[in-house]
Formats: sequence, structure tokens, C-alpha cells
Amino acid sequence: MNIYENPWKKVSSREVYDNPWVNVRHEEVIKPNGQAGIYGVAHFKTKAAAVLPLDENNNTWLVGQYRYTLEEYSWEIPMGGGKLDGDSLDAAKRELKEETGMTAQKWTDLGKLHTSNSVTDEFGFMYLAEELTFGEAEPDDTEILVLKKVSLQEAVRMVMDSEITDSLSIATILKVARLKGI
Repeated sequence: MNIYENPWKKVSSREVYDNPWVNVRHEEVIKPNGQAGIYGVAHFKTKAAAVLPLDENNNTWLVGQYRYTLEEYSWEIPMGGGKLDGDSLDAAKRELKEETGMTAQKWTDLGKLHTSNSVTDEFGFMYLAEELTFGEAEPDDTEILVLKKVSLQEAVRMVMDSEITDSLSIATILKVARLKGI
């Protein structure tokens, strides 16, 4: 058997929940071992776009907010959702402006990641934003945000000490730190 072939067999699939952002399916499957099983799949209707703003002194800005799903406060880099068929860089630019008031002249694409590929098909794109201009934030009506300026080195420390736990934030911070030799 080719290890890159799908060993799972879908027997049936039914929608159990749907809203404008996510669709959840219950699927009857045949597992790779040949036994019958079930699988729950959360399909996201948007893609995530995360951006790490970085100034000439290697300072960045984190966004703090209470996350309903976690029932706890979270420090993250600016991020949000964009249309699946839309440009992820446009989404990143919009989110940076909305959450921080910043715009950037220089953008670096840091790649794509799957946020939790065992139960969801959600994916996100990571960007580095440099040559920053500062303005007024325009957060969504669901967001009460706090901005925190930290050095990139401090952001890495926060990742390593699990003060930052969001997967897109962790990956983006560590990628930028590696690029900048920190």
C-alpha cells in the first residue's frame, strides 16, 4: 500500500450543524484497520490570516482578548478570517488595520498551516508586516482588544513559557524569530 493513499473509507456523511462560519458533519467510516467507526469533521467556511507586525527595532504588537471558546484570556498576534476564495494577504492587511490601526509597506508570506487537522479542515496563512504606519484601530463589535508592544525576543519567551498558546501565533512568531536570527 502506498503510504500517501487515503486508508479511510467514508460510508456516509450527514450535516449536524451549520452557521455562517462553520459546518459540522457526522461521518460513518471504515477505519484504516478495516473496522467500522465514526468521525466528526468541522469545516470552516473561512481561512485564517495571521500577521506579525515588526518595527525596525524588532518590536511587535500582541492582541489580548478573552476567547469565548477557551473561557480564558489569550495573547495572540493580529489575525482573523477571510473568504475561502479570497486573497489571504488582503485578509491579513484588513485584520492588521482593524485590530491595531497599523498598515505596512513590506509584506513577507511565511506560509500555510493547518490549525487542528485531526478534527477540522481549517487552514491559515502567516505574514510578516514591516515598514509600519500607525493609525486608529477599528475592531469588530465582538472584540474588546488590548494591544501590547513587546520585543520579538519577549514574544518568543511568551511562546516558550506557554503564555501564548494560539497555534497561528506560535508558528508565526517562531518563523519570524528564525528569519531574524533571534
